[in-house]
Amino acid sequence: MRFGYFANQNNRHNEKPYGQVLDETIDLARYIDQNDWWSIWFTEHHFGHEGFEVCPNPVMMSTWAAAHTRKLRIGQAANIITYWNPIRFAEDLAILDHMSGGRVECGMGRGIYGREAVNLNKVADTRNPEQNFKLFRDSLEVIRRAWTGEYFEFDGEMMTIPEPGVLWDHAMSPKDESFMDLDTKEIQKLALVPRPLQQPTPPLWQVVDSPLSIQFAAENDLNCMMWIPPVDALKPRFELYRDKRSEAQGKDVPLGKGVALVRDMFVAETMEEAERLASEGIMEYLRWVCHWRGLGNHRHLGEELPETAGKLDLLSYEWLHPRNLLFGTPDYVAEKIEELQSELNLEALLVWSHFPGVSHDAAMRSVKLFTEEVMPRFADGDVNLQAAE
Repeated sequence: MRFGYFANQNNRHNEKPYGQVLDETIDLARYIDQNDWWSIWFTEHHFGHEGFEVCPNPVMMSTWAAAHTRKLRIGQAANIITYWNPIRFAEDLAILDHMSGGRVECGMGRGIYGREAVNLNKVADTRNPEQNFKLFRDSLEVIRRAWTGEYFEFDGEMMTIPEPGVLWDHAMSPKDESFMDLDTKEIQKLALVPRPLQQPTPPLWQVVDSPLSIQFAAENDLNCMMWIPPVDALKPRFELYRDKRSEAQGKDVPLGKGVALVRDMFVAETMEEAERLASEGIMEYLRWVCHWRGLGNHRHLGEELPETAGKLDLLSYEWLHPRNLLFGTPDYVAEKIEELQSELNLEALLVWSHFPGVSHDAAMRSVKLFTEEVMPRFADGDVNLQAAE
């Protein structure tokens, strides 16, 4: 099994100088790089004055981490490509791939927070999910074409590249019908410089939630990343991805191939110590996230949640822990991971312990216990192999 770290950076109430957030991130990255973890992943969120999710640019954060590590693969969970110019994004990730020696794992998403989308790209407004999806689909195709062809073009619903009617006529630029009309001098294709070191592309991931997103990822040759549901509710999601990817590729794809799972993790010497040190941190974070998401994804398969006066009234540590938290002793956490392997054939697990209000020292103690007492039980060869083909 491959283990990655979901470096979801928090700075609750802006308690720390941002430089300290960076220093702690690099301390974490260096440790897991030196201890044979597979990967580290950074998030993209904006305008987070509340102190949750304080990384607005996972590409820059990935560059910082790549500069301080040697083997660790560097991912984003996720780049919200609906906020980006897709050509600029393709350029930045290609440069990062060269800077890191070919260690990029490119995760992409559509965005969830309304105040981000409408203020970064009105076309990505999450209140118009159909338009947001079309923008995501077109952006993904532009990025792929830019990375894989000597020259590229795209004419979609949301964008046309290159812009029609632009002429190019320079004595130092050879005239070539590969990218221009030799008679009119109109540019017909563009070239991305550089293209990624990993060819044809770095491993591509989509953060998914709904069945439609899972199906889109499978049918478009994207690895996918899931987070919240209990094991029994994850299984049909894994099976849907397997079935749709098998159909798309015309061959059998094993269950679990191409899927990574994020789990909230805190390892301590006792169950009580894990709860004491980290329960309030994860609950505070989930109260933030579930304000938008609700509790539906936390349900067991077929479970109906009781009606309550408030949307999050059921949310407690006691309610949540048996559903999806890897909180407890090394033995308990390992047992839960064994269940994920047994039921889902899970190949890639991303965990994190840096919850709001949890000190860096306490989080690193959890990471070290996980490294020393949990990971060795799942050793299966070279952890630095790329994700699913």
